[in-house]
Amino acid sequence: MKIYTKTGDTGQTSLIGGRRVSKAHHRIDAYGTVDELNAWIGLVRDQPVNESRKELLKEIQDRLFTIGAELATDPEKTVKKPLPAILEADVQLLEKAMDEMDAYLPDLRAFVLPGGHQTVSFCHLARTVCRRAERLTIALSEQESVDPLVIQYLNRLSDYLFVLGRKMTLELGAEEISWKPRV
Repeated sequence: MKIYTKTGDTGQTSLIGGRRVSKAHHRIDAYGTVDELNAWIGLVRDQPVNESRKELLKEIQDRLFTIGAELATDPEKTVKKPLPAILEADVQLLEKAMDEMDAYLPDLRAFVLPGGHQTVSFCHLARTVCRRAERLTIALSEQESVDPLVIQYLNRLSDYLFVLGRKMTLELGAEEISWKPRV
């Protein structure tokens, strides 16, 4: 099977369900950003400090494929094969992981500047792409149907990535730099 189809050469693509839309369509922008996020999560997962979190990060990547499929589906069509869905348990898994990491972290008393270690920076990049995916999905939901759990999952995932960045900072012995606004 060839990877190229040439059907997108005119700037159009197909949603699951068959409808053709512009590659600049808000639905394509949302799931394209989720795809970008998935690549960043892969980079975070591949960092040696995350060896014990590889399975959870892989599961998060799987959920992002689920979200991508949801966002790539034409809400006006009935699909022949049922797609996986985001569940409340997926959100709860992120919350549990955050609670476990948070137990080891010092209290947060200020905004934290991204950085301190290249690995931590990768995590912050993933977090900001997650926030963008969330904003684009919210904008899409204001025009078309989107499962509210998708938005909730993206919101919680960005929180998870923030806490993960702090935990990685601790584990790597890197400096967590608080923002000190000039006066």
